[in-house]
Amino acid sequence: MKILIITYYWPPAGGPGVQRWLKFVKYFRDFGIEPVVYIPENPTYPLEDTSLLSEIPTGIEILKQPIFEPYRFAQVFSKQETKTISKGIIAGKEKQSFIQRLLLYIRGNFFIPDARKFWVKPSIKYLTKYLSENKIDAIITTGPPHSVHLIGKELKSHTGVKWLADFRDPWTTIGYHNKLKLTKKSVYEHKRLEKEVLQTSDHIIVTSFTTQKEFQDLTDTSVSVVTNGYDRESVSETVLDTKFTISHIGSLLSGRDPKLLWKALYDLTQENEAFSSVFQLQLVGAVSDDVLSSIQEAGLSDFLELKGYVPHIDAIKIQRSSQVLLLIEIDSKDTRCIIPGKLFEYMVSRRPIIAVGPKKADISRIIKETNSGVFFEYQEYEHIKTQILEYFVQFQKGTLASHVIGVGKYSRRELTKVLTEIIKNS
Repeated sequence: MKILIITYYWPPAGGPGVQRWLKFVKYFRDFGIEPVVYIPENPTYPLEDTSLLSEIPTGIEILKQPIFEPYRFAQVFSKQETKTISKGIIAGKEKQSFIQRLLLYIRGNFFIPDARKFWVKPSIKYLTKYLSENKIDAIITTGPPHSVHLIGKELKSHTGVKWLADFRDPWTTIGYHNKLKLTKKSVYEHKRLEKEVLQTSDHIIVTSFTTQKEFQDLTDTSVSVVTNGYDRESVSETVLDTKFTISHIGSLLSGRDPKLLWKALYDLTQENEAFSSVFQLQLVGAVSDDVLSSIQEAGLSDFLELKGYVPHIDAIKIQRSSQVLLLIEIDSKDTRCIIPGKLFEYMVSRRPIIAVGPKKADISRIIKETNSGVFFEYQEYEHIKTQILEYFVQFQKGTLASHVIGVGKYSRRELTKVLTEIIKNS
């Protein structure tokens, strides 16, 4: 079986967006699927990780076409603001500069569904010709950017080839959507396009249970959950940090700011001299100014280590050497559905997880099911503080570890097997 995968993110792109389909492509041949990948020839990636190039299977056909990206012109206003927004780091309303507000308004109302919309028409033309000359059994589009789904919709209309739409994140209910300064007309247009994609596709794939229910309420098309997962990364043996490191891997957006967690950590440094002498808060990846200010205002500057973005393999090493891993999601109903890929890598690192997020978050279900850590809501100061202290006591005794169960089904290879069945049966 031969399938065409249409994706914006592909190595050397870095960050979580590239991982999902790179890993599926890595294992498809094990289950009788030959993938063809269509990507932009000249993309503007906010993050790059050239180490991921080595994971592309040998002999995979990769198709490329040029893309026009207005982000390049937006940099005339402010290169830094443009890069920050493209990473998804949006300051709180009261802290947004005039340039950021302007860029968000333009992004939300002039580029619907997103700034990669100019790739749609040339891609349809190029791929319609390709499909007429090559036998493809199914097309898969993966967003965001959700403009790629418009390519799939038109290709299905022109060629009749089976089309599956993969949503790594929701569309109109994603956390940052209400920050785009949308007019009523733009809100309507986003929802109209979303509904068309959901109704037209032959099958919808999502990464969380909440998004599955949300989409099932909008369409009669079948919706399946295929979460993100972990891969068996080949890394050298790691040694646990001698400090009591609590590490967060990945971007900390403005809304990911659990101030009571920062307070709990600070209070422990003041109340427990042993804790204060070995504690370190380690942040790996982009951190918004809002979150950084909150951490500093909480009195944690002396305990903070900022590492910035690191290659994926280095992030894996940091996860496995840290004492405790931190997972933070925005405290909003809209983010209940977010199950970040790093959760699964966290689980197999065998380090206990402290997760903070909204009530009824999907991540709480998986953490409980796998016995991989503890989930808290933002307001649970005393419980958070007690749990950190409990982990610290175990650290002092040399017994701190997680004892996960049932994580095998979240391996990238097993997930590819599940996805293969969905593709073949759609």
